[in-house]
Amino acid sequence: MTPKVVIFDWDGTLIDSVDHIAGSLHQAATELGFPAREMDAYRDIIGLGIVEALQTLYPGMSEAEVQAMREGYARHFFTKKTAPQNIFPGIGELLVDLKTGRAQLAVATGKSRRGMTRALASSGLGPHFAITRCADETRSKPDPAMLHEILAHFDIAPDEAVMIGDTVYDMEMAQRIGMPAIGVEWGVHKRDRLELYAPQAIVEDVPGLRRALELDTSA
Repeated sequence: MTPKVVIFDWDGTLIDSVDHIAGSLHQAATELGFPAREMDAYRDIIGLGIVEALQTLYPGMSEAEVQAMREGYARHFFTKKTAPQNIFPGIGELLVDLKTGRAQLAVATGKSRRGMTRALASSGLGPHFAITRCADETRSKPDPAMLHEILAHFDIAPDEAVMIGDTVYDMEMAQRIGMPAIGVEWGVHKRDRLELYAPQAIVEDVPGLRRALELDTSA
């Protein structure tokens, strides 16, 4: 049975944005004189809130350096608008079918509220979601605060929802409150890392996600 509430991560799960995020982090860091990291290192922290991500990449950053890096990252990231063509193939239809099946939809993301508001509008996905929670208005993943807030909004228990994401931060966040989770392999982290948090399924494509959610794959 499809859960009452399906909670999605955004970047790397719904939207093909991982390389753009990594590139924007790289540009911001090197402009400020920080040593370049491998692109995989930039990719690996996607899903965390921006402050937590920067402090992981460059431990010991001062508050002023974090702020300068945030501004540089935003400047580069917002040169590209999240467009409908950035949605992973099949995701739009999946969201429609979930709502047709009477599931409520939500987003739990490491993005800022500013970035989320822009992305919801420019991607065209905004109307699908009853609630979205962002790292800068609550706590960063893997702290489960944003999941607690979404559950409270719908007045449901953790086992009545499912978290879908592409990172270990998504999986750990759900595990910490006993919420079922589904890992997707088309984003940041692959199966060997996702399975460490015992999700109920790990899928390699959208048809696999449809099956995991018990949606009719013939549609």
